[in-house]
Amino acid sequence: MFEHRRESLLPRRAFAQRVAWHLSIASVVVALALGFGVVGYHWLGGLPWIDALLNASMILGGMGPVDPISSPAGKLFASFYALFSGLVFIGVASLAIAPFVHRIMHSLHIEEE
Repeated sequence: MFEHRRESLLPRRAFAQRVAWHLSIASVVVALALGFGVVGYHWLGGLPWIDALLNASMILGGMGPVDPISSPAGKLFASFYALFSGLVFIGVASLAIAPFVHRIMHSLHIEEE
């Protein structure tokens, strides 16, 4: 996927396409994680759709829950979703910065012929 150290730096246009590809994958991951959270908060937490969206968005964004959950199944879901969201945040951030980190590291390690 990324160029080898014996290869030259990717042209700016191709690099921009790589960044756009990584950001689009990250956006899909966030959308799927948000959808999972909304459905879980609605069905297991007993919240209306709009409140489920608010809670899932706040948890996924790292802000914390808004509405209290009263059912045991909803509480279990909320705790697992919070852990899942933390991992998604780390993964999406890594996915988004990977092309930039690779380009910097590649520019420092290019083998001159």
